Amino acid sequence: MATQIKYTALALLLCLSTITSAQKFVNEFLNIGVGARAHGMFGSVVANGEDLTSAYWNPAGLVGLENSLQINAMHANWFGGVAGYDYISLGKKFKEKNAAAAVTLIRMGIDNIPNTLNLIGPDGSVDYDRIETFSTADYAFLLSYAKGIDEAGKLSLGGNIKVIHRSIGSFGSAWGFGADLGLKYKMNKNLTIGLTAKDITTTFNAWSFNLSEEDKSTFNETGNEIPVSSNEITLPRFVLGIAYHANITNDFSLLAETDITLSTNGREAGLVSSNNFELDPTLGVELGYMNKAFLRFGMGNIQRRVNIENFDERNIEIQPNVGLGLKLGRLNIDYALTNLGDASDVLVSHIFSLGIGFNAKKGSAEVK
Repeated sequence: MATQIKYTALALLLCLSTITSAQKFVNEFLNIGVGARAHGMFGSVVANGEDLTSAYWNPAGLVGLENSLQINAMHANWFGGVAGYDYISLGKKFKEKNAAAAVTLIRMGIDNIPNTLNLIGPDGSVDYDRIETFSTADYAFLLSYAKGIDEAGKLSLGGNIKVIHRSIGSFGSAWGFGADLGLKYKMNKNLTIGLTAKDITTTFNAWSFNLSEEDKSTFNETGNEIPVSSNEITLPRFVLGIAYHANITNDFSLLAETDITLSTNGREAGLVSSNNFELDPTLGVELGYMNKAFLRFGMGNIQRRVNIENFDERNIEIQPNVGLGLKLGRLNIDYALTNLGDASDVLVSHIFSLGIGFNAKKGSAEVK
């Protein structure tokens, strides 16, 4: 009987396990990133990004928006299609103020999870009609603003305030708040430096739970800890990016950027890490043709993994990403293939994103 009950609680326990994990894995869905262009370059866009996805990567880049109004959206399936990741953003550029603002919504969720906690009745009978489904979802709402500081347009600053909501069906939910800051400096026409301070205020989540007495009884019978109201804290991370852009010929251009993330949440497998420190480098390259078609390559997630044949040795593993992009007038279409190779335990993911811009004509409400 106890074995049967243990299986009935499995689906819920998989979701609740993320709450009792170490603090370094808080709000991990916000570390995935938005935009197929950025994913194709393994997130190396802190310095070169000037589209609406900059609200996530480096809000200072919003000053570079080409259109007075822009909309971006992205969809991706993770973990072999088990989880869905969606993003949508709306941005507005204020040319007279050399400033821009954006609102962003991110959702990552797993839907239609069977709740089998009540599958077995008090008398030991099995009733499949008692199975219900629930969803576990993580939401982030970002309100961003950026402004150019100097008349030459070399320096820009930006920031965002984010509200986080996480839910596990009707069993529990959390609310969180935080902020990011970013800056960009164009040293010359080829070289740009960017810096983002993620969760600069530290981001916290406050969890509360609503478990019935029957659910608590199931947890006790299976030897699992009953979750209680608690707080989580996301520590600050700093990302420094250096980008180089040049025209190879009249038709072809080359963009390359390397980013280094400094985190206080160390991983044992990190390239340079300790218990409370980690440096995570990434590299992204974009080859453009007539500013219409783009081929992208990125690599990151560099890890020192234990050699299973010799536990005293560690092998360096690197995860590559690839991507494509098309710019058709005011429409941008991007695709990325991520999690290639053996450096990631996550299955290969296909990521698609769209961006569209509008410019109001002077003296008319018409858009072009």
